[in-house]
Amino acid sequence: MPITYFQNYVVTIMYDEELQLGTAVWEGFLSSSEFREAITTCITMIEQYKPLRWLGDNRKMRVIRQADQEWFVANILPRLQHSALRRNAVLVSEDFFNKSAVEQIYKRAEGQSDLVTKDFDNKALALTWLKQSFEE
Repeated sequence: MPITYFQNYVVTIMYDEELQLGTAVWEGFLSSSEFREAITTCITMIEQYKPLRWLGDNRKMRVIRQADQEWFVANILPRLQHSALRRNAVLVSEDFFNKSAVEQIYKRAEGQSDLVTKDFDNKALALTWLKQSFEE
């Protein structure tokens, strides 16, 4: 049964111990401080609980500022690459600019760790992929 690790008006972060799954559900536009606080909370949960799977529900998230993208790459990607995460499913944003920003961030991470990231438009398909064994 998932527990809510953190929640405010822009993000809900949950952890499901049975599935070893962390989830972040994003809403709307985040200021730099909101984005950085929420992302730092996500990585803290990942380091604390060591989930193998992550679901980023970005469907309602809006643009990420360039400075915040650079901050993420410099400060968060190295921690993600050294985390227990093996699979990251992204429910793609309806916002073109957010979708482009997230794609750029993950392109910079390709091949740097065992973490595999895959985009989805459908939550059920994303969860099916996340639940597969890692040999598949």
